[in-house]
Amino acid sequence: MTRILKPDRVELDPRPLIGRDEATDHRDPAVVALAQWLQWRAEGVIPHAEMGIWLDPDDPFEALTPDLQRIGLIAVNFPVFTDGRGYSVARLLRERLNYTAELRAIGDILRDQLYFLRRCGFDAFALRADQDIDAALRAFDDYSVQYQ
Repeated sequence: MTRILKPDRVELDPRPLIGRDEATDHRDPAVVALAQWLQWRAEGVIPHAEMGIWLDPDDPFEALTPDLQRIGLIAVNFPVFTDGRGYSVARLLRERLNYTAELRAIGDILRDQLYFLRRCGFDAFALRADQDIDAALRAFDDYSVQYQ
């Protein structure tokens, strides 16, 4: 189970992250790569209701537009903490595509990024293993003034 940080609590998520090169059954809840989701859609397969989608920064996330109303979780991967493309993906999903369900930051996520990730639209976070998730709860109170 993955420990997921929300702005006010820590939760456990039993869904495994299934990468691009891994296979999974559409009947099992998991977080699958966009390519897998698109393949199932092309085949007419209806995935488990608890299925989430893993987006890498270079994935064509606009391909999800017809499915956004039934997707309960999109996990945006940050392969390295210096890769800022995920911030843009979050803003576009929220503001242009009106995605309202859970948007999770995964990958190389550090406590120092949490406040800014939240401002871009993320509402759940899977921190890097070496980060203290309980101490990270305080990150959302780091700044009291926003300039934008």
